[in-house]
Formats: sequence, structure tokens, C-alpha cells
Amino acid sequence: MSSGRRAGLHTMRELIVNTFLTLDGVMQAPGGPEEDPSDGFEHGGWSFGYWDQEMGEAMGDFMGKPFDLVLGRKTYEIFAAHWPHSQEEGAAELNAATKHVASTTLTQLTWQNSRLIEGDVPAGVRALKEQDGPELQVHGSATLLQTLIRHGLVDQFNVWTFPVVLGKGKRLFGDGTVAEGLELVDSKVSSTGVIMATYRTGAEIKSGSFALEEPTEAELERRAKQSG
Repeated sequence: MSSGRRAGLHTMRELIVNTFLTLDGVMQAPGGPEEDPSDGFEHGGWSFGYWDQEMGEAMGDFMGKPFDLVLGRKTYEIFAAHWPHSQEEGAAELNAATKHVASTTLTQLTWQNSRLIEGDVPAGVRALKEQDGPELQVHGSATLLQTLIRHGLVDQFNVWTFPVVLGKGKRLFGDGTVAEGLELVDSKVSSTGVIMATYRTGAEIKSGSFALEEPTEAELERRAKQSG
């Protein structure tokens, strides 16, 4: 498991990923066409038409408890251009939260309570987890997530899967994802067909085989062709 007690002294704070996802795994620009059109992405805003009251209440639960944010550069810039100027629900919580930003290009952060993660990102995030404080939440930040996943730094995924297939775009689980099992601890379905699932990391992969104990001659022949 990526979280736990250190030498019996205190519990590491957890890193929670909140992600909107298409059925084929795309997480790019769910909120609008201008969010992230990189690499020619033309489907920004694909989550908008599926929002319902239950989803709003679930999001309120996420934002209603103390949290810090861990953000990649692009998501930070999107948020920083919007939330300080917004009166929407959740704005006050996001503006008040401490924002830890992973970037190799930004030198100044203008959004209140923002600070750069210095040096090596995995080491910096691991150090944040070892500090006292509220849970660490990641929103968006597709590129950063690949690093966090690869280094086993995620404790929980809150994944909302929308009934949409886009075919291309940045994905939550990209190249370099480390194989592991996930434990489903909660799930709901919105009135619009969005599956809201919570997964804990660190479970074993429950592998096995449905093949016959004594394979048929045809099966042995098929296996021989595969290995040939």
C-alpha cells in the first residue's frame, strides 16, 4: 500500500485523485473546449451535458472537507484563471486551499496559497504526504498523474466514468502505468448514466485461468502456434 503508519509515529496523509473519464479512458478537457486543445483535441466539454443534482452533491462532499491540492502546470493555470474570479460553489474552498504545483517552467505563482514543488516531483510529493495536514487532492493534471501513478503515490481514485467514447486524448492510465489491483469501495450511478466509483490502490491482481486443467489437443496446438 502507498499509505500507512511510519514507524508507528503518525499516519501519512493520503493522495486522492478526482478524475472525469470517458468510457475509453480519456480525461482531457472535460469542462470546455478551451481547457486543453493540445494535440488537436476537438472534444473539450464532453462532461457538461451529463451533470445532475446527485453529481453536484457528491462533488460537494469532496470539497466540503479540508484538503490541499497537488496540480500540474496546465491544470493550475486553468484553475488560477477561473476560481479567484468565481462565486460558484466550491470557489471559496479552492481559493483557500494550499496549492502544490509541479512545474519546470513556472517561477511565480499568482493564485493565493500556491507554492512550487521544488526539485524531484515524486520525492516532493512523498515529502508532502509525510507532513501533517489535510488530504492531498489531484484534479485534472493528466501529465502529473502519470508520474504519481508510476511511483505508487496514489492512495485512492475517485473516477467518474461518462457514457462517452472519444477515441483520442490524454488518458488517466497511460504508458508506464504499473500493474496493480484496485479495490472498489463505493459506486453510484447518476441519472445521466455517469458511474461514480471509488477505488483504493494496493490490492492484489486476482489472476488465474478459466482454461481446462487438461488442455485439449487443439488447445495445445494453438499454444504452440503462439509461441512459434
